[in-house]
Amino acid sequence: MIDPPAGAPEAEADDLSASALLASIRAAREAENAAAAEQLDLAARWADLHPPESIHSAAAFTVPGCEHEEPIAGPGCPLVAEFCIAELGTVLGISTTAAKNLIGHALELRHRLPRLWAQVRAGAVPAWRARSVAEATIHTSPALTVEAAGWVDVQVAAVAARVGPAQLDRLVAEAITRFDLGAPDPAADPEDGYLHVDPRHVSVHGQDVHFAGTVRIEAEVDLADSIDIDNALAHGAKARKAMGSTESLDVRRAKALGDLARIQTALDLFHHGTGPGETRDADDHDGLPSARQVILYAHFDAAVSGDTTVFGPTGRMEHARCLALLDQIQAWCADSRTEVTVTPVIDLHQQLATPAYEVPDRIREHVTLRDRTCVFPWCSRPARACDVDHIIPFDHDADTDARPQTGPTETGNLAALCRTHHRLKTHTGWRYRMLDPGVFEWTSPHEHRYRRDHTGTTALDPPVRP
Repeated sequence: MIDPPAGAPEAEADDLSASALLASIRAAREAENAAAAEQLDLAARWADLHPPESIHSAAAFTVPGCEHEEPIAGPGCPLVAEFCIAELGTVLGISTTAAKNLIGHALELRHRLPRLWAQVRAGAVPAWRARSVAEATIHTSPALTVEAAGWVDVQVAAVAARVGPAQLDRLVAEAITRFDLGAPDPAADPEDGYLHVDPRHVSVHGQDVHFAGTVRIEAEVDLADSIDIDNALAHGAKARKAMGSTESLDVRRAKALGDLARIQTALDLFHHGTGPGETRDADDHDGLPSARQVILYAHFDAAVSGDTTVFGPTGRMEHARCLALLDQIQAWCADSRTEVTVTPVIDLHQQLATPAYEVPDRIREHVTLRDRTCVFPWCSRPARACDVDHIIPFDHDADTDARPQTGPTETGNLAALCRTHHRLKTHTGWRYRMLDPGVFEWTSPHEHRYRRDHTGTTALDPPVRP
């Protein structure tokens, strides 16, 4: 069921006329935009409740690792106490980084882009469009002054509701570029005194893996570089066809891009560097490095049939945190110049422990493979880049005082936390416990609870308020 437009009689969705459906869709979009605008306003108000002065301990400004002032928008915007960001993110079901962006955009709009902010609150400009402008003004190089941001605000606010996203992006970039900070001769040094946005980037969307084992690569490069890349891909695709490939042109171009990533291994530079009397290591074969390094972790379901071990068709790939077909891995390993490293199988159900505080490599590897990512709600930072945290703090004076160790260094008391959330757990009211291996329950300072496991994060019942 969907609600009919105001004043219209009650009707089933299937009974609505085309005009009524369009009216309902438009009303739903307006409600969505209003809710997004309200969320921005509430995010700014949440920041107002947590200025740097709200940090309770004065020592927090000087003790390494403790909470500190967190600038998340441009000059002229108020600072925010860092650790308030994570709690907002968990309530919204987003990462701490996404929550930081939300608060930063809200403050940027309210304090440095007030005309655009007024249009958002009036419903004239959707929040997502205004946030794209705020994102650009926050991340200019050099940083936009308050006056420069005001100039952009004047140029953009008048037309933001009437142009499309691509045109709006161009308008913002042009307004930023046109603002003169006072350099006498822009041609002499275009980066001295002039604001600019350099759009060049290469993004590999490794978190969005297709079931076929492919990922998207997005890039913005110089025009000359784009021509060179296109020519190189065309040449590579043509060469593959000449060698007998029957794949489509798009597939051959995609494979040619992978060849470009390994092109240096096709150049026999090592031979040219070998002078009289110089020899290469016998293990180096022709002296060229491996084009591809494959490190295999055995995460395949297997069954024993007689004397033969039969592996399942799919396994988990740690690097991209996705499933990989056994046939794909075999193809990668069979490619030329591939160095294959097979790591020992680790029983993740085995409990490992050490009496010391420092976490040895074998236990760290166990925790990394078990947790996969930072175990804070909605955080996706790979565990291999995280700290290993003692859930119950290690008692450094236990041996001296002849007390039992309450926070042992064992897999049942260790978890992967990225540095941000490790500091959050150590210095704030956030707390968590391990329910089962790899399953954690978090409680926020305002008593919101979250369950985190390999399938993701689940918000549990919110706290009961009188």
